[in-house]
Amino acid sequence: MSAIRKINVTTGISWIEIADAGLRLLCGCPADVVKHLARRGLILPVEVGGVACESGPNAILLSDLAIQNGQACNRAEFPVLQMLYLQGMLVPDHPNNTGERPQLIGSHRQVETQLAYLFRGNYGLASHEELVEAGVPEAQAETIMRMKLAFAYGRIRPTEELVEPLVVEHEPLELRGGVRLRRLRTNLFEIGYRGETVEVDLNLAPGEHYPSPYTLGHYLLEPDYFAVAHTGEGDGWDMNRPAMGCILFFQGRVYLVDAGPNVEFALSAVGIGVNEIDGIFQTHCHDDHLVGLTSLIAGDRRIAYYAVPMVRASAFKKLSAVMQLPEREFGRLFDVRDLMPDSWNDIAGLEVKPILSPHPVETTILYFRALWEGGYRVYGHLADIASERVMNELLAPDDAPYGISAALREHSLAAYRMRADVKKIDIGGGLIHGDAQDFRGDSSGKLILAHTARRLTEEERAIGSGASFGTVDVLIQGSSDIFRRRAYEYLRGYFPDVPKHRIRHLLNCAHVVIDPEVLLLHEGERVSDVYLVLSGSVERLRPGVAGASLLSAGSILGEAPALLDMPAAESYRALGFVRALRVPRDLYVDFVTRSALYRHAVQAHEKREFLRSVPLFADGVSGVTLNRLVQAAEPRSLERGARLPPPAETLFVLEAGAAQLSTAVGYQEALGVGSHFGAVTLAGVPIDGAGVEVLDAVSAYSLPLEAIVELPVVRWKLLETHRRRYIDR
Repeated sequence: MSAIRKINVTTGISWIEIADAGLRLLCGCPADVVKHLARRGLILPVEVGGVACESGPNAILLSDLAIQNGQACNRAEFPVLQMLYLQGMLVPDHPNNTGERPQLIGSHRQVETQLAYLFRGNYGLASHEELVEAGVPEAQAETIMRMKLAFAYGRIRPTEELVEPLVVEHEPLELRGGVRLRRLRTNLFEIGYRGETVEVDLNLAPGEHYPSPYTLGHYLLEPDYFAVAHTGEGDGWDMNRPAMGCILFFQGRVYLVDAGPNVEFALSAVGIGVNEIDGIFQTHCHDDHLVGLTSLIAGDRRIAYYAVPMVRASAFKKLSAVMQLPEREFGRLFDVRDLMPDSWNDIAGLEVKPILSPHPVETTILYFRALWEGGYRVYGHLADIASERVMNELLAPDDAPYGISAALREHSLAAYRMRADVKKIDIGGGLIHGDAQDFRGDSSGKLILAHTARRLTEEERAIGSGASFGTVDVLIQGSSDIFRRRAYEYLRGYFPDVPKHRIRHLLNCAHVVIDPEVLLLHEGERVSDVYLVLSGSVERLRPGVAGASLLSAGSILGEAPALLDMPAAESYRALGFVRALRVPRDLYVDFVTRSALYRHAVQAHEKREFLRSVPLFADGVSGVTLNRLVQAAEPRSLERGARLPPPAETLFVLEAGAAQLSTAVGYQEALGVGSHFGAVTLAGVPIDGAGVEVLDAVSAYSLPLEAIVELPVVRWKLLETHRRRYIDR
């Protein structure tokens, strides 16, 4: 019988178990990995020495690459928390508390960044000085720091006290029980025990992504004047539901409250693409509310990021640690807009009030309101709150070294009890979550109980409601002409010099709803209609090319084959519900011809289609933005044998030919059609010794850095490339 048990959990995640050595190794730990393990039965409720707890891993092997295919690869927070608390490895007097710590294994760079990331996940801003630097007044910083120490049992502990870091580079590494681990090459490892070996590959193939652990249906949401769509009522452990969060609609704008794991999957289920998101409101920096931020930069414009300064500071420090990016970089990926705490902040007519909530990391509850007949309509979002019992237990005099002050307790309880028309509350229990019993007499119109993986008890069901995924609470009814306005804005962006009356002529075409998984255009068939996507996400499927590219609002489908009267070269498929303006081919051709744009459109077709086929621009770049890139792109030629350093301020995209990129540490990468090099200013590190050698004469397009630097999805992909080439080695 084999001593090594290997299970392929899902894409990019494996499980190695060697019972004789006492090793249960989780290989790969993207967001929501604990939910994947629970779904495969690798995390189960058990009883050890008469104590109820969970089974699970006791070691983690990290990816050598921080980012793959746009997704963050290493998110060890919840696996480590599961080991420490749900398995009991850190719980006093627990049978599983034997002195062994969870092992965190990987390259020096990845282990170090995970230690820093876990530290921020435990404590957020970890000193009085950091709080003051984030804009917290001196007296309040002292109050918050004493509160943090109360949750931390009096001491901020380095992460090395909680986990055992093990670095594997070029030499084999011995794990617990005599197991040996060896890196064969980047992200490919060999694990050996008593003469038996297995290989683990943590690389994602082109087009591959870490999947969601749960399935969701498809929903067509109607954006009322002021409404709340429920897209998450679970927590970080619930394998059947997304973590607590929601979508706010106001005056045709779309806002998120927090962004947990797989937020893009939830958005697709309700027919919303990332380019439709106007902003996100952040409550705090725990992973089940934060990790989806990297999915929100998959568009071609910066989404507004709303948080009080101390929450923003802790969130960006945590992201900076795990992604190894300067904190200022997130200001280039998001449109950062600080909120004033304990005040009503006006966000284009929607008012939001953030109020401090006791928690180990900087946390605010959020109330949203809009004035209507008879007074304000209010939605309250109370994520990660402390129960009254916990606050009473941590209550301490103001001169005590740590504890929750009486003033903070009263302020927090008053904030929790504010009346709202709809209020969503965390009832997760324990030390850092709320209790439904505290809201038994709440005067709000509707209480929604959330942030738990278990079924509601009979007492809880008598206090508040549940909320199924995709349900909507309307606070102010009213239809808006949002989709017709979007259509006009997109068409004006495409055709800025065309008279308005010609654009209005197109606007009279039918607005249609395409059902999920329906093909809008078929590869090889003639195009009868051109579609302007107004909402939702569409897959672009090219024959012979692995992985689908993703298009969202603002994209025009079928333009080239319609103008050239030729079969479509690819297929387009709706991911969820898609709203679109459907323009009959003859009307579109007449519009372009009458506007004297036909020649330009045909001439730009080849360049546009090439750029769209390049992975760097395939996802999240709308047609309007692509047109701007087409205008900025200049043809370049490089002769065979030419050598040059990667340009700092210019991006080269190969249209034909071949080259090879090399670095001083021996990394080499073959560059072919669709590959890119340059724009290395974004790498943020010295790249001395790097060079490009032309193997076959190259035809390329060059793009100035200013043409791409403000496109979050392109910037993010360039950062991934630079990490692979120059940093994660």
